[in-house]
Amino acid sequence: MTPDQAVLFSTIILLVPMGYFLLAAPAFLLVKLDVPPVTRLMRGMFNAYFLVLAVAGVIGTLAFATAGRFAVALGIALIAGFAVLARRWFLQRLDAEADARDSGDPTAIRRLRRLHWGGMLCNAVQVFVLVGSIPYMAPLP
Repeated sequence: MTPDQAVLFSTIILLVPMGYFLLAAPAFLLVKLDVPPVTRLMRGMFNAYFLVLAVAGVIGTLAFATAGRFAVALGIALIAGFAVLARRWFLQRLDAEADARDSGDPTAIRRLRRLHWGGMLCNAVQVFVLVGSIPYMAPLP
């Protein structure tokens, strides 16, 4: 496998979890978050997304670094680092809001929904930046 092929595969590996989340997350806009199993399912989806994105980011970073594209490797490493840090922060906030909802806080559902929107927005920005930077990452003919 040539370095250019490794770069292409690592970009695809990084785009798969992002694309899946981009398509799956809006489904939670159609349900009420006052149902605990729905919130647990959403938490599981965010947890899996951040874990897979971190692993894919490490793979992408290694592939780009091996190909000698260190600036792009740094950008992909930032995505992986964001996934690691955001996972902890996001899941703690999600758990706190779910506990507040279970305790009877009437504004907790609104805060859960805001977290959901924020997670979708972060993912959408990352997808658009990654897709927009593909021409700069791909080798010129």
